[in-house]
Amino acid sequence: MNVCKPFRVLIFSATVIAWLAPLGGTAASVAAQQSPDQELQMGQEVFNELKVKGEIIESSPLYDQLRPIADAITRVAQPRYNHPFKFYLVHETQPNAFATPGGNVYVVDSLLYFVKNTEQLAGTLCHEVSHTIHHDTVELMEKQQKIREREVGAAVLLGPSRAHVLAILLLGKLHSLSYSRDVEERADLTGADICGAAGYNPWGLVWLFQDFKNAQPNQLPQLLSDHPDDQHRVDALEQHFRKNPSAFGGFSSDPKSAKAFSVPKNTPEVFLR
Repeated sequence: MNVCKPFRVLIFSATVIAWLAPLGGTAASVAAQQSPDQELQMGQEVFNELKVKGEIIESSPLYDQLRPIADAITRVAQPRYNHPFKFYLVHETQPNAFATPGGNVYVVDSLLYFVKNTEQLAGTLCHEVSHTIHHDTVELMEKQQKIREREVGAAVLLGPSRAHVLAILLLGKLHSLSYSRDVEERADLTGADICGAAGYNPWGLVWLFQDFKNAQPNQLPQLLSDHPDDQHRVDALEQHFRKNPSAFGGFSSDPKSAKAFSVPKNTPEVFLR
């Protein structure tokens, strides 16, 4: 994708829905808010572009389904990151979830309709939170910036702040963030740790991989479609579980033990005006 094209908000051609409630934070996150760092600025730039489009929803019953899971995950993950985690719902047809720097985690509403159980949803959210904890998106965008500098010359990048430049790159990549297999695998393992500590069965992500083996490409969450060798990630997760019986031994690998998850169809949405 040519990041020099106008925003178009290269971002979302579909409607964005957001849940704007901060989920708590540490003293470190409060200090960081008073003196914003690059990651916070990047996340804010992305949010601002979404807000300018008038696509934020003020309320939806879907929040009631997402909030308890997000709260539990945040309680475990927050000490690992210096900005408060906030969860937003995004309206699109393809099930997905993605995180931006600064603590924002975006969950496509169709993912809530798509997952079969709570553990699959929790596993996906924990995976995305882990990308933020590991600063994966910032590192990826910095690599993209270096490529852009070589292509068009550093002079083009002298005007905006570094955070703004990286945010521009990120806006153009929101639907196609492509991490290496090692980066994805690390997020899987950290996500499993967070899930287990939050009380959710970490086998949920494994079940999600397995469920999508026969799905159509346009139905696959981006989380699962970045790399064709998903079995390698499943194997890594299972090995991680075996190596840490004290953390994972109490969780069943049988998907029949999962808690069914469902949300009402055609849920009303109230837009923020």
